[in-house]
Amino acid sequence: MERDLTQGPVTGTMLRFALPMILGNLLQQLYNVADTLIVGRVLGTAALGAVGSAYTLMTFLTSVLLGLAMGSGAVFSIRWGRRDLEGLRESVCASFVLIAALTVVLSVVSFLWLDGILRLLQVPMENYDLMRRYLWVILYGLPATFLYNFFACLLRGVGNSTAPLVLLAVAAVTNIVLDLLFVMGFSWNVEGAAVATVIAQYLSGIGLLIYTLRRFPELRPAARHWRKCGQRLREISSFSLLTCVQQSVMNFGILMVQGRVNSFGSGVMAAFAAAVKIDSFAYMPVQDFGNAFSTFIAQNYGARKPERIRKGLRSAVIAAVLFCLGISAGVCLFARPLMGIFVAAEEAEIIAIGVTYLRIEGAFYLGIGCLFLLYGLYRALAMPAMSVVLTVISLGTRVALAYTLSAIPAVGVLGIWWSVPIGWLLADVTGFAYYRLRRKAIEARLFSAQSQ
Repeated sequence: MERDLTQGPVTGTMLRFALPMILGNLLQQLYNVADTLIVGRVLGTAALGAVGSAYTLMTFLTSVLLGLAMGSGAVFSIRWGRRDLEGLRESVCASFVLIAALTVVLSVVSFLWLDGILRLLQVPMENYDLMRRYLWVILYGLPATFLYNFFACLLRGVGNSTAPLVLLAVAAVTNIVLDLLFVMGFSWNVEGAAVATVIAQYLSGIGLLIYTLRRFPELRPAARHWRKCGQRLREISSFSLLTCVQQSVMNFGILMVQGRVNSFGSGVMAAFAAAVKIDSFAYMPVQDFGNAFSTFIAQNYGARKPERIRKGLRSAVIAAVLFCLGISAGVCLFARPLMGIFVAAEEAEIIAIGVTYLRIEGAFYLGIGCLFLLYGLYRALAMPAMSVVLTVISLGTRVALAYTLSAIPAVGVLGIWWSVPIGWLLADVTGFAYYRLRRKAIEARLFSAQSQ
């Protein structure tokens, strides 16, 4: 179902559009959560640490593709808001060619440099072989990740956030069933978990491709649009490349932190793997709400509806604050039983490490919630450079403090945990300060009745 974000009640329209995105990405997290849960329970903590670290690496690699797709999605939203179908189809061609080419390059480089990447991440020897075997299979899923994210961002750009949810639901169930079959039934070890995930990814990616081509003939490019896609590459690149840089910097910072975590041994590595899954589930809804907010702003920006944008800003801030406060309370209170989902009760030390992580991060989810809204706002206004700046501050602080503080014997791994909310806080302060300093220029751009 397509949803016109330029019409109807502001708060209700935004939340109804955001809900399928939130549910969809929570289901997407089930890909790796299913691997983590089944691997941790069936194959032990060494395999759990290997799969968890592989998840961090794959998040970095896929963030490159996701960033390009999200940047393109802002262009799609603006074109849809203006009802410029010819320009939209030309942009679809340009974006598809750009991201497909990068997917091929990324896949080849990842396979060729896999061992070098693992050494850079300081993977302990007891985890090295397991992680390499898992990654060698899971990397074949990169083209599927491209297909799903490209068509999901295209559909969301025109107001349809339901179809990506449905395809992900089918894929998530498939992934869990195949995980149980391959790991427990066939005893395929970590390779079984990887094969299950790759099959599920192709199911969602190819399924969404077929759905889009059949359900939205008006989005299907003709030969004339492909001939003009070169002319649209500059516009797509201006939106997409910086968003790609922002996503890549963010996840590269997380990858560097993963390397520091790995240096503390397989116990901390396993605790971090489980806790990060819980962490991702906790703040994923507000991240997706930030993406929905970005689409809302972009469509209304294209449709030249400044008053609706003002109302949307207020509603988004209130909704994000209320959600973050509620989820922070939940994670802090239930940190121990949440860790118990992934780790056996007898692994008391691993559970204790994970609980400490969750209570530190969980107390400050409001910081990441505000940051996602800032990302969405600047991306919608074709100011992705500011999103990059905020990401560099957030992740740069996190990496620097993680390595500096954890090197102090009295602080140790706690330094890594505390570096995260400090990075969020500094980025938020910078983002709001920039808005106040450039308020007239930003609001003139935001609330202008003229199209760009």
